[in-house]
Amino acid sequence: MSQNQQVQFQVPSITPMVRNLVIINVVIWVLGVLIFQKHFMQSEYLFSWFGLTPEVVISRAWLWQFVSYMFLHSNSLFHVLFNMLMLWWLGAELERRWGSRFFLIYYLICGVGAGILYTLVVGAYSLITGDGAPLLSPVIGASGAVYGLFLAYGMIFGENIIYFLMIIPMKAKYFVMLLGGVELLTLLSTGFSSNVANLAHLGGVVVGFLFLYYWINFKGKRLRKTTSRHGRKLKLVVDNESSKKDPKYWN
Repeated sequence: MSQNQQVQFQVPSITPMVRNLVIINVVIWVLGVLIFQKHFMQSEYLFSWFGLTPEVVISRAWLWQFVSYMFLHSNSLFHVLFNMLMLWWLGAELERRWGSRFFLIYYLICGVGAGILYTLVVGAYSLITGDGAPLLSPVIGASGAVYGLFLAYGMIFGENIIYFLMIIPMKAKYFVMLLGGVELLTLLSTGFSSNVANLAHLGGVVVGFLFLYYWINFKGKRLRKTTSRHGRKLKLVVDNESSKKDPKYWN
């Protein structure tokens, strides 16, 4: 094992936007879910109003649920712990590469996009099969956005070594492929009967890929137009040292 690979195993220090997102999620979970909803509310009003319930979004146009569901988690400690750890470990590296503003935009687009895709697919499924149960089940959690981070990490840091099941070392790009395959097979085998919204996870991956694909092509087109406009007078100067120091450069 090389020295460079060993460095990749270190837990990254938390970055400003990731820290803010983790704090918001944990505060809402402790104060909102564990205290107010569990001890002072007669029903799960937080999940009903701010979780993503496709039937409510479609019939009442409660569009805020596409955002609010990302900041709610179930009573299970594992649910919020897993999402926040992944947000920290994956998000910190991505925020350093992109900068806080672009990272937040990407995170929110993946989460909101996963919710929209989930609602559309569940709505179509219910129309075709006549089974309206999936429309009535609220979806909560940051997993859609987090799976978008998995996708981005695999694309940008694909050669980094991570551990599958905390035991098997593999490159990040293969881990993301395996993770997506597991989610797809689980969705096909269990459908919407599982307590885990596998479709929302896959939605985050799909939306993240589409966003990065079109963003990269958009940036490429702008660069080609600039080059064509200036013709031979344009000189491309790359300062490798300053690029490495600037956390907002695009790779």
